[in-house]
Amino acid sequence: MNPRAIVIGSGFSGLAAACTLAHRGYRVTVIEKNHDTGGRARAFRAEGFVFDMGPSWYWMPEVFDEFFARFDKKVSDYYDLVRLDPSYRVFFRDHEADIPAGKEPLKALLDTMEPGAGAQLDRFLAEAKVKYETGMGEFVWKPSLSVMEFAEWRLLRETFRLQLFTNMSAHLRRFFSNPEIIQLLEFPVLFLGAKPERTPALYSMMNYADIELGTWYPRGGMYKIAEGMTRLARELGVEFITGSAAERIPVNQDGFAEGVIVNGELVGADVIIGAADYHHIESRLLEPSKRSYSEKYWDKRVMSPSSLLFYLGVNKKVKGLLHHNLFFDEPFGEHASEIYDEPRWPSRPLFYVCANSKTDPEAAPEGMENLFILIPVAPGLTSTEEQREEYLNVVLDRLEKRTGELIRGHIIYKRSFAHEEFISEYHSFKGNAYGLANTLLQTAFLKPRMRSKKVSNLFFAGQLTVPGPGVPPSLISGQLAAREADAYLHELNPVTA
Repeated sequence: MNPRAIVIGSGFSGLAAACTLAHRGYRVTVIEKNHDTGGRARAFRAEGFVFDMGPSWYWMPEVFDEFFARFDKKVSDYYDLVRLDPSYRVFFRDHEADIPAGKEPLKALLDTMEPGAGAQLDRFLAEAKVKYETGMGEFVWKPSLSVMEFAEWRLLRETFRLQLFTNMSAHLRRFFSNPEIIQLLEFPVLFLGAKPERTPALYSMMNYADIELGTWYPRGGMYKIAEGMTRLARELGVEFITGSAAERIPVNQDGFAEGVIVNGELVGADVIIGAADYHHIESRLLEPSKRSYSEKYWDKRVMSPSSLLFYLGVNKKVKGLLHHNLFFDEPFGEHASEIYDEPRWPSRPLFYVCANSKTDPEAAPEGMENLFILIPVAPGLTSTEEQREEYLNVVLDRLEKRTGELIRGHIIYKRSFAHEEFISEYHSFKGNAYGLANTLLQTAFLKPRMRSKKVSNLFFAGQLTVPGPGVPPSLISGQLAAREADAYLHELNPVTA
């Protein structure tokens, strides 16, 4: 009889784990509390608009290609991609800049902002390429269960080349002095979960992914990825139990999880992948003696930002926006400090607007616009409807001023989403949106372990363990957890596994 696996959560990491285990011959059941699969990458329809609920950036396309190739499939079997050009628009304090697809036109743009910056970009990206190829080829595929995984001389040497002990802020200032160029290259860090001066220069690999590999869009929206992975999982024989929350993980006296209680009944399993919120699984599904980490431990973790999101349906086209739009028209440092140093609601927030109806006519009724607005905010806050409305007005003031378009009177659909919804929808720890901050002390084996310390057949995947936050890392995390679970079962019983 083939071994049984349960995956808790159907976000990208859970779907990746389910597909991987099913492909290896497991009978896989995915338990999902919501009625749709996809986790944060779900979508919803309202008034003819289709809104992606979470992720909106498609970077590192080779991670998706490699995932589907493991099952002798192609991305194009499940969704169609288009490369965005320009990649995105940045609104600085007194002007805008369209960031072109491709390095050469970007070099030309940077040279207009700082003489010689184009040549410096070549040097910066040469180092970033080494980090990307080494990081994606070696480090992210390690489960980081022990420091000894990195003990080979070759890997120790590479660790220094990856500049783990240099911060991103200092690294960028070796190459550039123009504050707008620095802000442009620092922006991915804000979403990785830490201030640039606390983020290892390793993460300049994200700039390489942005500039050299491009910004893409799956036609139909980011949910098409989750939809495609769900379809692949079903093709591989995975069973889904949706609209049903995991209630408890009973563990026997030998430290072996017997399965998962769902809808009051035990669904048995030989291995379990916890791809929902790590803290929730430990604190709510396991008894205290079976938890790897205490509440004190979790409270000391540095979390990535949460987000105040607005989904707006506008009954006109909004000129002056591209598909992706970054509003850096207020001080970056002040907003970052209000997220990480003294957590509070921001006084002058930076924000991001996605208008995917610029690329995808199916996202909004004809002649209308689908706007997704994101304000990064500190985790652990609470909000009122009045407060949310106040921030929407702040954003709309700046949006209308910079685009020259009236928007308020044309909004025919509006929905907000913040900490409270991240918690109710995803059991998100402190209402965070992205997971753990990518600080040096929360890198690799210093993150919460992928394998439970107390329950022998329980493994974790997703943004609170390795390799970290983001869609591509989540895909990798699910595959890693599945491999570790499979290796454990083969070691336990090589004949029947």
